[in-house]
Formats: sequence, structure tokens, C-alpha cells
Amino acid sequence: MDKPLTYSDAGVDIDKADALVNDIKDIARKTRVPGVMGEIGGFGGLFSLNVANMESPVLVSSTDGVGTKLKIAFMMDKHDTVGIDLVAMCVNDVAVQGAKPLFFLDYLATGRIRDEQVKQIVAGVGQGCQEARCALIGGETAEMPGFYADNEYDLAGFAVGIVDNSKIVDGSEIQVGDQLVGVAASGLHSNGFSLVRKICFDRLKLDVHTHVPALGRTLGEELLTPTRIYSETIQSLLRGLPIRGLAHITGGGIVNNTLRIIPRSCGLRLRRGSWEIPPIFGFLQEAGGVAEKEMMRVFNNGIGLVAVVPETAVQDVLARLSATKEKAFVIGEIVEHKGSDDERCRWE
Repeated sequence: MDKPLTYSDAGVDIDKADALVNDIKDIARKTRVPGVMGEIGGFGGLFSLNVANMESPVLVSSTDGVGTKLKIAFMMDKHDTVGIDLVAMCVNDVAVQGAKPLFFLDYLATGRIRDEQVKQIVAGVGQGCQEARCALIGGETAEMPGFYADNEYDLAGFAVGIVDNSKIVDGSEIQVGDQLVGVAASGLHSNGFSLVRKICFDRLKLDVHTHVPALGRTLGEELLTPTRIYSETIQSLLRGLPIRGLAHITGGGIVNNTLRIIPRSCGLRLRRGSWEIPPIFGFLQEAGGVAEKEMMRVFNNGIGLVAVVPETAVQDVLARLSATKEKAFVIGEIVEHKGSDDERCRWE
């Protein structure tokens, strides 16, 4: 008679997953903020809203993943930064609408749970939540044998924030003459990695451990630089400054993401050379022979956040950003637009 089968025989180790929960609880405790109820391990995460100081509270939510940047983590066998990317991609989208992030949940799916790998990933998520000052209140670690390549995984997340209805930043007050203040990115962030891998590994035949003189470090170290989290910077800007619009620069680049928040009657005038472009972008453009237009719609090119502000407030905004240790540049302005959608951005 054949031996009775168990879930473990099929590749799913329930005991290992249960043991990991305790480690994840320790990480989650470090991210606690007022409002968190209970601990990770229940059927759902509980959060008590304090809306005493709000006339009409609105919840803002966002979900995202890390994308093929994960492939770099697999190559490096380094997993402690992709969780920061995950939090950043979600909370930045929440924050640009004026909301303060409240809590975060993650979803990790893998073919086989590797304890150290999972701990590194969740530690990164915890670090990201601490930077964003939001709580990690739940998540899911799914072991799915036969579904993922060995030692690979996928990672997704979900953030919820809150803002008073009267303080939502929606771009509706943007007008001609307003200035575009760009806040520096930390690097590639988490967009365009399919093209990055095509250039670096297919065309140049590089290895993640290759030292690239133009970058001053190994290729893998550069590519795994985590996405900058702007939520606290944005909350600082919103305290007493007239911020008319905010755009998180992700896939689509500076142009497409900024156009999402401005009125249809307006366009953009961007100034070439008005901000510092990190070396990684020039390296990729030259090695891949990538046209400027393609670079600008795939990558952030050194700007991770754009604030639209009245011209009279520019210096105050720059000073506030400097006080929060952010590099910032005036990169353009809002102009009148009466042509086609394809002509809504001009470069000078």
C-alpha cells in the first residue's frame, strides 16, 4: 500500500509557514502607529480611525508590485530592499493625493518558503512602513510549489491613507504660470526594469556583480537601490504651503505622470538641463541606443516627485524640501494649451 501523502509531500510546509508568523509579528510591532488593533495572525487587520479633527474624512487606497526589479534581487540573492520598493510604490501614490498613509498589507507568493529569504523581504517591508510612518497590519505568504521557478517569488502590496475631503490634492487649482518643482529620485526606483535587463544582460552581457566605473559600484548595487518614499516629505510640504498638484513619477515618466494631474486646458513647458540626472540613466541610454523620447516615457530620469506650486511660493517650497534633506529643482512650468493631446508638453 502506498504511503499516505501529506501537504508537505506536495511541497507545502504548514509548520514552516506558521513558524515564520512569529518573526513577521516582531517586524510588524516595530511599525505600529496609533489606531492599530491586535497583531498579525488574525483573519483580517484591524485599524481604528481617529477622525476627530476631520470634517469629511476620505480613505485613499493604492495597490502595486515591484515588477521585474525582483529579477535583480534573485540574481543577487539579496532580498532586504525590495520590500522598501513595494511600500514606496503604494504609499507614494496615496501621499500625492494629500493623504497620510495609515496601514499596509503585503502579499508574497513563492514556490518554496525559504526562511531567510522571507525574513529579508518582510524586514524590507517593515523598514518601508517605518519610513512612511504607516503600520504593517497584515499580509499573506503563499507557498505554491510548481508555480514559480526555484528561489523566485512575486510581491505585491496594498496601502490605505486618509485625508480630509477639503484637503485632497487633485490638481483642480493648477493654473497657467504655476511652477514645476521636481524632487530627486534615488535612482531607477521600480520602473523600466524589463528594458534595463534587456540592455544590461542581453546586449552588454554584464553580470550583477560587474563593477561599472560610470556608476562607481557594481551593477547589482545600483539596480537594487530602493525607491524613495516621499510620504513624510509631502506631509511636510502640505503644512502651510500652497501645493496645487503632486505627481508620483513612475512608469510613463515625468511628462505622462504630470499630465495626469493638470487641467485639460493646460500644458507643460520643461527645461532641459534644469535638474541633475544620475549616471545610471546616461549609461542605459548610451548602451541601449535609447532615444530621448523613449527614455522620458520609460524612466523617471532623476525626478521621483513633481509638485505644482504658484510662482510666489517656489522659494518657500525649495527651502522646506531642503530642510527635509531632499534635493529639488525648478524643472518647468504650466502653460496654456489649445492644441492636440500629443502637443501638451514642450521642451526648451
